[in-house]
Amino acid sequence: MKQLTAKKIIHIDMDCFYAAVEMRDFPEYQNIPLAVGGDGPRSVLSTCNYQARKFGVRSAMPAIKAKQLCPELTIVHGRMAVYKEVSIHIREIFSRYTDIIEPLSLDEAYLDVTDSELCQGSATLIAKQIRADIFNELNLTASAGIAPNKFIAKIASDENKPNGQCVVSPDKVTFFVEQLSLKKIPGIGPKTFQKLQSFGFSTCADIRASSIAKLTTIVGKFATSLYQKAHGIDNRELDVSRQRKSLAIETTLAADIYSETECLAIIDKLLPKLVVRLEKIKDRKIVKQGIKLKFNDFNQTTVEQQSLAAQQDTFNALLTKAYERANGRGVRLVGLTLGFAEPNVADEFKTKQLTLL
Repeated sequence: MKQLTAKKIIHIDMDCFYAAVEMRDFPEYQNIPLAVGGDGPRSVLSTCNYQARKFGVRSAMPAIKAKQLCPELTIVHGRMAVYKEVSIHIREIFSRYTDIIEPLSLDEAYLDVTDSELCQGSATLIAKQIRADIFNELNLTASAGIAPNKFIAKIASDENKPNGQCVVSPDKVTFFVEQLSLKKIPGIGPKTFQKLQSFGFSTCADIRASSIAKLTTIVGKFATSLYQKAHGIDNRELDVSRQRKSLAIETTLAADIYSETECLAIIDKLLPKLVVRLEKIKDRKIVKQGIKLKFNDFNQTTVEQQSLAAQQDTFNALLTKAYERANGRGVRLVGLTLGFAEPNVADEFKTKQLTLL
């Protein structure tokens, strides 16, 4: 399997972004375990600093569990307006080095610097300079991965965190991926990893020694993608005009609820808010609706069906199907989702032309 002509891709990932901004703005937080999120018993952490991580605290962890692991943990409420402002500044720094930028979130992005002549055309030096600019101008640190494609660059950016970078040159790709644990591959969660392990697959080297046909019997349609990644292949271009593929709204409840009727009442409250958000993106065509329920054991379920509009009757019917899976468990979160159609190629071309104009 051959990789296309090598590109120079940088993945920049800010270090514990929200928590880092809080530590920068409030010096009293700098040398203590800190997390950003709600401090209620049912709240979930958005992120935490590295002092907190030493105790096993992680992003998306319930606040009550985090406090059990680290009783001295300080939890502060997020300041999204501030984080967005900082993110805009970071994006401006990126634009000094390339116009080919694919933002993934407020705190990370891919950059294609293949044709850049800055820093002697060295992607390694460009990444180093970007990180220096971020630190000098914002007093924040970032880590970077530099590689021939997005998949490897993203994994590499996590190798030398915090405040470091990792370079995987084209001639080092095979060595890098062979020793890679399958846990680090996007799309492989704990259950999938456990399943792969039961068949003798723990690293990319194990995958490389197998076949797509064999893997298909284990992970289905994901087999081809997994096989390619295990060979360091990822031919995706950067998406510089990312289109929203879905819209969701959800609420974590102050107390568990135990009936379908109570869940329906939550839908009544959420739907108007979803419609307000939908009004802001009128250019997207709805193709499906979905209901998400998270139970009090933190397992969750999602039920979806094709649809052309945000219809309450459809949400209610989907809820009935989803609630059947509760099996006596309390519901702690209710969410509504809408899926959008892929943009028409002709329309996308027109949009790009307008952008150029």
